[in-house]
Amino acid sequence: MILNGTVEGRRFVLTLPPNWTGETVLFGQGYALPGTPPTVPADPLAKDPGGGLFHHLYAQGIASGIAAVDKNGIATETATRNTMRLRALAVKLGAKRFYAVGGSMGGNIVLSLIENYPRAFSGALAMCGVTQGWLAMVRQLADMRGAYDVLTEGTPYALPGGKDLTRSALPIVPPADGTTSGDAFREAQKTKLLSPILALFLAAEANPQGPEARIIRQVAAVGGFAPDPAALGAPISSAALGMDDIKATMGGLPIGNRDTVYAPPEMNAAEAAAFNRKMQRYDADPRAVAYAQRWHEATGRFRIPLVTVHQTIDSLVPYAQSEGLGRITAAAGNGTRLAQYAVPPTKIALPGGLSGYTHCGFTPAQNIAAFDAMRTWVRTGRKPGPDAVR
Repeated sequence: MILNGTVEGRRFVLTLPPNWTGETVLFGQGYALPGTPPTVPADPLAKDPGGGLFHHLYAQGIASGIAAVDKNGIATETATRNTMRLRALAVKLGAKRFYAVGGSMGGNIVLSLIENYPRAFSGALAMCGVTQGWLAMVRQLADMRGAYDVLTEGTPYALPGGKDLTRSALPIVPPADGTTSGDAFREAQKTKLLSPILALFLAAEANPQGPEARIIRQVAAVGGFAPDPAALGAPISSAALGMDDIKATMGGLPIGNRDTVYAPPEMNAAEAAAFNRKMQRYDADPRAVAYAQRWHEATGRFRIPLVTVHQTIDSLVPYAQSEGLGRITAAAGNGTRLAQYAVPPTKIALPGGLSGYTHCGFTPAQNIAAFDAMRTWVRTGRKPGPDAVR
């Protein structure tokens, strides 16, 4: 049975198998561009948002639920609150044990749920997630965009739109004349941003020893991403279309770089000095930092088994997020409750004959193995081994 409805005005979908064990997965959705209408899949079994996991849950007699966010963009706070509303409804329907599961931004939602509501869940799984927190993530996005702007200034590869790193480069709301739908407008804006990046990579492919290839290596190094078209395009477009939402959601700019000395590779001292002079400087708003810490920077002090899986190269959420969570959890003396898995990256075809790394490019087998490892840990008390997810 699939239930679609609202809880306190927020949409949800809840899938209840006929052999329901009382176990229920509450799923945190990933990031969508600001302005995109919040939604949940009407039938998660028809279009599985968990990459095969929802079918597996249904076959195992495990219910699954998704609560819509109040608005898209950065949405950890409303996702957390709305998921807890859905949890309360599921309890009334007979749910007895809950697991928090999510990927990408959904991984941040998972950490928010289990650290803010430590007794609400029995186990948790975060795939390719923003598991360390937004502060490092937003800083990397801004650094990547800033480095790209500096190094492509005056070239055919420069990004369109505004150059202020503390603002979005292009609007995300279509003109009021009604001739273009919101989704089509946002896709067109994304294409405007990605086109010069792809052109840069095509030029570098044609001349691997040329200036374009050098720019790519330098931008990637400053941002902490792979020198790959998807791993530059996804972060830069996210920053260029999402910064206004980040500031509006968090009540200001959560990051600052006033005293940062950037050291791009393959630059002499004079070039590095010039780069640092050109990089825009900005200061963090303490209110925004406090918001980001609340919704959500990991503390590592969760009380239940947590499994995380991350590809060693991810085009949007870097593997450094997984490493950061590991350090934070170890510092909190809580390492026995965390099992982390690194799996190989995957690639997809891109326009122009290019290829790029995926974001959350897991196989159904990996998604299912990760959940089963977490669930078995909860049920038996035995932490999964190093080969539980490959």
